[in-house]
Amino acid sequence: MAENITMASNSDFKSWVSQLKQDIRSAQIRAAIKVNTELLRLYWRMGADICEKQKSASWGDGWLKELSRELMDEFPDMKGFSYRNLKYIRQWYQFYNKLIAIGQQVVAQLESANVQQPVAQISEDIFFSVPWGHHLYILSQCKDVARAVFYLKQTVENGWSRAVLLNYLDTNLYERQGKAVNNFNRLLANPQSELAAQTLKDPYNFDFLTLDGKYRERELEQALTHNVTRFLLELGTGFAFVGSQIQLQVGEDTVYPDLLFYHLELRCYVVVELKVTKFKGEHLGQLGVYVSAVNHIKKKPTDNPTIGLLICKTKNNVMAQYALESTNQPIGISEYQLSRLMPENIQSQLPTIEDIEATLSDKLDDADDNSTFH
Repeated sequence: MAENITMASNSDFKSWVSQLKQDIRSAQIRAAIKVNTELLRLYWRMGADICEKQKSASWGDGWLKELSRELMDEFPDMKGFSYRNLKYIRQWYQFYNKLIAIGQQVVAQLESANVQQPVAQISEDIFFSVPWGHHLYILSQCKDVARAVFYLKQTVENGWSRAVLLNYLDTNLYERQGKAVNNFNRLLANPQSELAAQTLKDPYNFDFLTLDGKYRERELEQALTHNVTRFLLELGTGFAFVGSQIQLQVGEDTVYPDLLFYHLELRCYVVVELKVTKFKGEHLGQLGVYVSAVNHIKKKPTDNPTIGLLICKTKNNVMAQYALESTNQPIGISEYQLSRLMPENIQSQLPTIEDIEATLSDKLDDADDNSTFH
């Protein structure tokens, strides 16, 4: 007993065990990625074979169901051979392969650097490392390959869970990413200017807030601060929250930017100013002062120039661009969208949870056989 207590309290032993546990977890992750990669390669080959047989064989309409039964009988411990999943595999292959005809040697051509890839501007490693469940989410909500490839890349680069991926799919990140009006190309050096432009969105989605009716900028700022985790998710990867209403002493005056962030990839501060009205040119003067103040007071020699982000209710893009040409501070201008609380008379007309569950229960069996992605 004394020996066990001694070993447990020994710092070298505890340190070694901690490192060993980390190594085991890393090995588990690598093994899971390897298994997923091989599974997706199998699915890709199966998708190619199914599509080829569908064109050439005359086996009738029920052969895919028969194939499912054969595979599930032979491999009862393997999931993924249901009739529904085989249909998904076929659709997955057709979706990414529809732009070019590559024949049956799919994987061999993927590995060839001289052949156009069926996954369009995405590497083999990224494509086959995305989990199958993520692939199904993307397939269900993307009608073109370019949009799907964007989400595949973002999933791998940022380690998105299914829940995070679904959030960005639902809020149309692809359409919003890099759309903010800005002057970064004129005022920032590459590659920071390009990365900064791609980092900002337009519009920002604040549906997670419950503000309704008339509200002031301070109320919007407080709501975002109280929901800072959701706000950071909406801002995107790399943003670290520094604080709200950070005090900056400018000579004899004190200024208080609405929100201050630091972006880990851009290596710079980002000052966010909120406006609950339509964009006006004079808004940039205030934000420009805040950006300059952060550069003088907060910015370290190793930091890149501070960026300003003005988020307003609405904007005239031409007016915004003209206004940006008059400032020497790097600033982006975006709108925000805010869901409104539903009126009670409309809420009373909606089905209850019990109504929805009853309907789903009645149709569950049919859905298993007939479910398809749209």
